[in-house]
Order: sequence, then structure tokens, then C-alpha cells
Amino acid sequence: MDFGKISERGLVLLGCGKMGSALLQGWLAGGLSPDAVYVIDPNPSDWVLAQAVHVNQPLPENPAVVLVAVKPQMMGGALPQLQSYGGGNTLFVSVAAGTLIASYEAVLGAATPIVRTMPNTPAAVGRGITAICGNAHTTAAHLDTTQALMSAVGQVVRLDGEHQMDAVTAVSGSGPAYVFHLIEALAAAGHAQGLAPDLAMQLARATVCGAGELAYQASETAAQLRINVTSPGGTTAAALEVLMDAETGFPPLLRRAVQAAADRGRELGK
Repeated sequence: MDFGKISERGLVLLGCGKMGSALLQGWLAGGLSPDAVYVIDPNPSDWVLAQAVHVNQPLPENPAVVLVAVKPQMMGGALPQLQSYGGGNTLFVSVAAGTLIASYEAVLGAATPIVRTMPNTPAAVGRGITAICGNAHTTAAHLDTTQALMSAVGQVVRLDGEHQMDAVTAVSGSGPAYVFHLIEALAAAGHAQGLAPDLAMQLARATVCGAGELAYQASETAAQLRINVTSPGGTTAAALEVLMDAETGFPPLLRRAVQAAADRGRELGK
């Protein structure tokens, strides 16, 4: 990973909870010098303190990047302390859910390059996916830098604009919770068929995790993978007849769920 100007000018990480720590771990593993990182966090973990980064120490005069990883409700008190970096020379990258680019511009100035990102919780194990988009003052180089930083925790995709962020949040941001609930529901269904609860959960969890890994590694589409395990007239076909029902199955259910999440995101962004 080529950190370029970050190594020379430094990176300020505002907030080092689960997401911030996952990113920091990836950057350090990718070759970023701990001496180039400045962490601002009121309650840094023992792990962070052991990384030889600057923790709650004087900040660099002109950092290349400020990455904001605090919770949205903490933004009002945390961001103003970095207001002096606004204006164009420092790139601001946000991983705060639901915080609009306009909210940053109001504090930092409209001329500040700002990239909004939406990672998801599998970033904690290096298997996340992050969507990114920038304001009018971000350049191709700014987006490249952001992609390099967020690649530390998984895949990165670029959006056409911030208007797509609510849909991304509804699909990949909230999506892990849908999968976790699928595991719960599948285990409960197995228990209803006579399996012990612990065994049903072990089977459901391993099946969902294994299928996810197969989908990740396989070159076939998800549809083809489904076809591969479905024998005509067999048990899987019988189950899919229920799950793929146009009125009561997965497709309409997930459309409603994703729509509800996207609508709520738009409400929170107002």
C-alpha cells in the first residue's frame, strides 16, 4: 500500500473505536509508519496505546488526511477542534453513518475536500465493503487516497454521488444484520423440525458462513450457485418454491426491508 503524502504529512484519526481500530490495524499491517498516525480518542484502548502511534498528543501542522470515525452523536463536539484544517489542503474522510457532506462543509468550509464513506461491520475481520463519494472539491487523487485507506478493511466501490448513499446503507451497511437474523431464523426452523437448539444454531451458522465464503470465492453468479445446488424435484427445490414466491417469499420481503432502511436513512439525513 502506497501511503505517499500521508507518511510525510501525517494522518489524524478522530475516534478509534471498533471501526477506527480496524482501519488502523490494516494501515499498520500495510506499511504505514506508526509515527505518521495521530489518534484523538478520549478513551483509547490498551491495543491502541501499544501501537506506538501518537495518542492525544500535539497534532501535525498540515496533515494529509483527517479521518473522522466518531459516532454521529459525538460529531458536534469533536469536529470543531479540527476546523483549522479546513479550506482545501487537508482531505477529510468520514466513516460516520448518516452524516451528510453538507454537515462537514458547514463546519470546515465549502472549499474543503470531503469524502463520505459507508463501510460495514465485516470490516472488523477485513471482509467489509465500503462505498465512497466526494464533494465538488475532491480530486481523483483524493478518491484514490480514500480507496487505499478503506481497502485496509475490505473492498471499495465508488458511487455516482451522495444521493446513492441511503441505498448503499440499506443494502450493505445494514445488510449484515439481515444475514445474522437469517442465521437466527434458520436455526429456529431447524429446532422446530426436532433438532436441539445448539445443534440447529451450529448447522445454521456454519451453513450461512460457508455459503458466503463460497459466493465470495466462486466465479459464478449467485443465481448460478443457487442452481448448482438445486436438483429438480428435490428438497432444495421444495424449499425454494416457498422462498422465491413472488408475493410472500424473499424477493418482496427484502424489497420492503431495504426500502424501509433507505427511507429511514433519508429521514435521519434531513
